[in-house]
Amino acid sequence: MQQDIVIVVAGGGPSQAAAPGPLPPRATVIAADGGVDRALALGLRVDVAIGDFDSITPEGLAAAEAAGARVERHPAAKDATDLELALDAAVALSPSRVLVVGHDGGRLDHLLAVLLLLGSDRYAGVEVDAYLGRAWTHVVRRERTLHGTMGEIVSLLPLHGPAENVTTAGLEYPLRGETLPPGSSRGVSNVFAAGTAHIAVGCGTLIALRPREEA
Repeated sequence: MQQDIVIVVAGGGPSQAAAPGPLPPRATVIAADGGVDRALALGLRVDVAIGDFDSITPEGLAAAEAAGARVERHPAAKDATDLELALDAAVALSPSRVLVVGHDGGRLDHLLAVLLLLGSDRYAGVEVDAYLGRAWTHVVRRERTLHGTMGEIVSLLPLHGPAENVTTAGLEYPLRGETLPPGSSRGVSNVFAAGTAHIAVGCGTLIALRPREEA
């Protein structure tokens, strides 16, 4: 069964982390372990709870089960994180877009793994966005148009290899057919020059990070 949008709620960090504004209605919700508690705090109905459940609260799991969530239990000794299992389950539904809601704090290795995971070739067939803490994250393959505010910071970083023939419009520091190699800071701290920015990539994958200042 094809879905338009699947929301994947990640665990880690405080369960009361903010949402990026109104979330898509009627979207299928898949929660990774402690992400069940975050989903419930955001007022979301969990359709699938997946993981080894070492960080979820008993109350959260009971509430999700009582509301009809399907529970997929995995052993603690496994070869993938709970978020990766949840993303795989989301992509199996053949959505057009996957939106991850999670936290940007906690362990640095987990955050780095999440960013690299979002750009995995396994998810190349869907549009992938994430709201981590207060930062928007967008995976850019081929081309994307991002909606922001004038003066907003956006950093463009290559994932899993160089991003070639990168061209932008609507940013203060334009890129015109440039190659961004891994390890370069060339794409860091660009700025929206208008309300929208268009990013095109000839070959490779970029991640566009939009940090938000604390209110």
